[in-house]
Amino acid sequence: MVLLAAAVCTKGGKALVSRQFVEMTKARIEGLLAAFPKLMSTGRQHTFMETESVRYVYQPLDLLYMLLITTKASNILEDLETLRLFSRVVPEYCRSLDESDISDNAFNLIFAFDEIVALGYRESVNLAQIRTFVEMDSHEEKVFRAVRETQEREAKTRMKEKAKELQRKRYEEMKRGGGKGGVGGGYGSSSSSMGSYGGNSGGFSTPAAISDSVPAHAPPEPRASKVPVGGRAMKLGSRAKDVDSFVDALKSEGERISSAAVDDKRTVEQVSDVHTEPIHVLVCEDLTVSAGRDGGLRNLEVQGILKLRISSADHGFIRVQVDNQEERGIQLQTHPNVDRELWRACSQVGMKQSNKPFPVNTDVGVVKWRFQTTDDGHIPLTINCWPQEDGSGNCDVNIEYTLEDTSLELNNVSITVPLCSGAPPPLVRNCDGTNEHDRSHSALVWNIPLLDASTPSGTLDFTARGTPDTFFPVSVSFTSTKTFCNLKVRPCLYLPSSGDICVKVGGVVSISDESAVNYSTETLLRTISYQIN
Repeated sequence: MVLLAAAVCTKGGKALVSRQFVEMTKARIEGLLAAFPKLMSTGRQHTFMETESVRYVYQPLDLLYMLLITTKASNILEDLETLRLFSRVVPEYCRSLDESDISDNAFNLIFAFDEIVALGYRESVNLAQIRTFVEMDSHEEKVFRAVRETQEREAKTRMKEKAKELQRKRYEEMKRGGGKGGVGGGYGSSSSSMGSYGGNSGGFSTPAAISDSVPAHAPPEPRASKVPVGGRAMKLGSRAKDVDSFVDALKSEGERISSAAVDDKRTVEQVSDVHTEPIHVLVCEDLTVSAGRDGGLRNLEVQGILKLRISSADHGFIRVQVDNQEERGIQLQTHPNVDRELWRACSQVGMKQSNKPFPVNTDVGVVKWRFQTTDDGHIPLTINCWPQEDGSGNCDVNIEYTLEDTSLELNNVSITVPLCSGAPPPLVRNCDGTNEHDRSHSALVWNIPLLDASTPSGTLDFTARGTPDTFFPVSVSFTSTKTFCNLKVRPCLYLPSSGDICVKVGGVVSISDESAVNYSTETLLRTISYQIN
């Protein structure tokens, strides 16, 4: 057989897709296709027609026709067999079999047609082989990608090992240069991070392993002596001013800077700017939430840690009374150097070896806890995002937040809604709070400075280009000075004793005489990942 052309056309002869397998002009193929509906007559039982020069072999596809144009000398049985294969290929790539679907998948159809016929002659292929050839699935490409991913993972592993080595060297140099003695045996340099709840190597955390986002209260360093050097010297301590200057420069150039990142940085600075005693207690929790767009909670995980920072060697021999009023089932774990029996008996944190003090000038993680659930009743903040198409390519989006746990006070709440890349800015109709269009990340950022029991809910209404799936996942970030789990250090109290004398009872006591010791405390709840998808 010699197949001249294969086409998908309408009943009026309009060609939607046409592929010529022999050399012919555009005018000739258009004339052959235009003559096809004129040659058809009603009442015919067969699906082919002949003219003086060509043969039409066709098969109806709903409102369209799959049409083959062959020479009159070709074998009609082979023509019909080829037509059946063409008719099976078209629905493989076009589900609705209308004009718009055919036009959208025109290139896939042409590639498939080329696999069936070459230079006018049919190839010995089936539908599965055609599908594989069109997909162009390459085993070599898969191997190359796997090797590349392996190399990237190895490079990241080497990078982490190198970073740990540099941190270890920096800490050793700091100890040799100006570190105080007294950090005796039993305190190794193992890393203690918020996200890890596995076994420890027996030592407290080193300063180099403390996360930058957790406020650290280092003692004031001695001022360096002034060296008279001509010209300008490098100025230390002006990083915040440099960042503000850079942001101002971007704004002057017309860029709109989202205030979420700037506010988050300022929030951490404000939280860490508290009065600290020689004994400082830090209670920090990381919150991870994954919820569905239908309102159901998929996973909620809280990881918390209680840290001590003692800035004076005279206050190293202490015990800390922890007030655990959490009724939910949380998993608690103490540091290996903490007396576990004392903790189980009266929830006190003390050294296992009472003749050894707590490390000085180091953030020491002494107690960790973890809580995980899929119960909807534990989610602190619910987000209801309701996009609805308006029929013109846009969506009317209504978002509502509700503070479910009214005991919390959320600061610097930021709700980020993704938008279509390259689309015009959204039209905001109603907003409780402030909003910004982040063009660089194609997102709408909704900011609420404070969210508490007095303002437990709010709404945002806007119109933007896209489909309902465009506006997910919705990301939320916030901080709070109240923890999710009800676990804290017992505050100092003055209880009446004999006569008019009041006895001071505190959460931190000295081992020597059981007297209460002044201390400062700091609490921080922050979101690691909070998404609605």
